[in-house]
Order: sequence, then structure tokens, then C-alpha cells
Amino acid sequence: MAYLIHGGTTLTGDQGRARDWSDAPLAIAGEQLVLPGETQREARRFDAGGLLVLPGMVDLHGDAFERQIQPRPGTIFPHALALADTDRQLAGNGITTACHGLTYSWEGGLRGHDAAVALLDTVASLRARAQVDHRIHLRFENHHADGLADALAWIAEGRIDFLAFNDHLPSIAAKLTRPGQLAAYAERGRCSDDVFIARLQHAMRQADRTDATVASLAAACRARAIPMASHDDVGATDRLRYEALGVTICEFPKTDAALRTAVDLGNQVVMGAPNVLLGGSHCGGLSAAAAVAAGECTILASDYYYPSMLQAAFTLAAEGLCSLPQAWSLVSANPAKALGLDDRGCIEPGRRADLVLVDASDETNVRLAATFCGGRLVYCAQPQRLQGPDRLALAA
Repeated sequence: MAYLIHGGTTLTGDQGRARDWSDAPLAIAGEQLVLPGETQREARRFDAGGLLVLPGMVDLHGDAFERQIQPRPGTIFPHALALADTDRQLAGNGITTACHGLTYSWEGGLRGHDAAVALLDTVASLRARAQVDHRIHLRFENHHADGLADALAWIAEGRIDFLAFNDHLPSIAAKLTRPGQLAAYAERGRCSDDVFIARLQHAMRQADRTDATVASLAAACRARAIPMASHDDVGATDRLRYEALGVTICEFPKTDAALRTAVDLGNQVVMGAPNVLLGGSHCGGLSAAAAVAAGECTILASDYYYPSMLQAAFTLAAEGLCSLPQAWSLVSANPAKALGLDDRGCIEPGRRADLVLVDASDETNVRLAATFCGGRLVYCAQPQRLQGPDRLALAA
């Protein structure tokens, strides 16, 4: 299918050039952006008058899909049904490339072996008919030494696109003293309270294996050029240790020391778009908005709420913390670069035709008008803008 998008204001340029705005039409042929010309004589036209045309968003870290699988305690829905709904949500929120945060943990249940295999298999089967590009972000719990062989096999099979090292065991153990927390974790683990405690204690006994486990996974990822992140770095020591293993993405740093160390190392720093919209971290972490304003945060991810990425970029610009082109790089060009996806994240001929068309007349409540992914119109809230083939000659 060929399209001609005209009348809009397009964000052009990429990380290597200054970004700028253009009112020139955009042409799509197949999966790519092309120069408007004679090949678009029979293209479908999309009237983008009054809209901003921006690169499709790349979500480096999102686990909201878990709520489609297990939306309430005691409910478990098939992965195929859950991911089909997630696919529609992503397209409807302008996310054209999504890294699903598959947490592989000693906890079991929703984050255990069977659930991991189900997600891997479902995403693989979904790709051929999905609206957007689905990828796997393996969030490996460092104390899950028993899961190392599985993770290495998935890496060798080419099923992992991005890996993050996680260590949530200390925080989970601390929270179990709070009323209701044990029951909540056991529910997610799909087990009794006693079984969850036994799993926790077993994982604690694996502490002397975590360094070797992390090193093995890092080596496997380096061999296949899989980008890696460390999650929740507590201080400079954490960041330096992971940097030495080739882990160059700092995901959700917990302290100023970890953040500053990542910046000094030239690492990509990922923070949550919900953090921007909520005015700060919901769990007492660093302020994403402040980090963006200081030039220290380079990537915003949906984290647990897909709609947050679109609005967060405009909120940052509206509050004067950065320009809109700079804000949009946080959700498009920068995460694409971090994942090694050179074919997307900016608008220019030869790149993937991943686009979002946005009504930003109210910057406090921007509205998505349409999403194109790989040259296909996968979401359209304003179908009246779409016209059939126009056989009039187009200016070259």
C-alpha cells in the first residue's frame, strides 16, 4: 500500500542532525518512507492538516501486558488473547515498537517458567499478523540461578532482543513484613504463602551464584550483540560493575550517585514516562522530569502504563524542561538507537514508515489521530481524513 500524508507539520532529522519542522508531504511505499513523486500517483491520501507528524514511539521497557494476562487476583487469561489486546493498545497509543518486559524470576507463577515460555511463543506467533513490532525484553532476576540454562537457550535461539539484570529479592523480602504483601506476592506467584516463602529462601541460598550467573548471561549477550541494562542501580559501584560487563544502559537508577555515574560513562539512562506525568516516582525514586531538564535522562519508557509516553513528551515541552523535538527523541530516536534499530526513530526516506499523527491543540491532553507501522495504517481515530487514490500528478 502507498500513502501520501499531506498538510501536517513533520518532525524531521535524527540524532546526527538537528531536528526541525517541515510542511512537505510524506510518501510511503511498502514499509518505507520514500520521496514523493510519480510512484505515489495512486497513493491513498491522508489529510494531516492541523496535526503533528512524528516518528513512531519505541518502548524499551513495558510490562503493562501482565495486567491483560492476570487482571485480577485469581484470574488467568490465555496469552494469545492478552497479547492481541495489548497489540491493539500499543497501536492506539502510538507505540510502534514494543519491548515486552518478560520477568523471569524465582517467584514463579506469572513470572515463572511456564508463563515465560507462553509469552515467548505467543509473541513469536503474533509477529506475522500484529499491528506493531513486538520484541522481548528479558528481565532476569539475578538470584534465579536455576533459570540460567533457560535464559542462555533463549538467547542462543535468537528469542531475546534486550536483557536487563534485576535484583528485586532484597526489596521483596523487606516488604513481606507489611500487612497483605505476602498474599499479594503469593498470588502473583500462583502459590500458597508457605510455598512463596520457600521459594524466597531457596533464592537467598543462591546468592553465591549470582555473580557467575550475571557474567554468563552478559557474555552470551555480548556474543550476539544484544543490548543490556542494569535495573535499579543503587550506587556508583553497581553501575561500574555492570559497565565492566558491557552493560551500557542504566535503567531506573535509584540514586543520584548511580545516575551521575551513568552520565559520566556516557550510558543511556532509562526512566519512566509515568514518573513525568505523576510529578515524581510513585515508589520514592528519582524525578524523571528533573533528570530530563538536567540532560541526564535519555530515554522514557511506558514502564507500567502505555498511554504515558505520548503525553509525557508533550508535558515536558509544555513545562519548558526541553523542546518538543528533544522530548520526542526520548521516546523515539534514543530508544531505537539503544536497541540498535537504525531503521526507525526518525523520519527520512529509506527508514521504516513508523509514524504517529497527533492533535496537540491542547498540550495537556494530546490526542492520537493515527498510527502507521511498517507502512500500514494500524490505528485511525479520524477516518474522515483518509481519501482514496488520487490520480492527479504530484509534484516531485
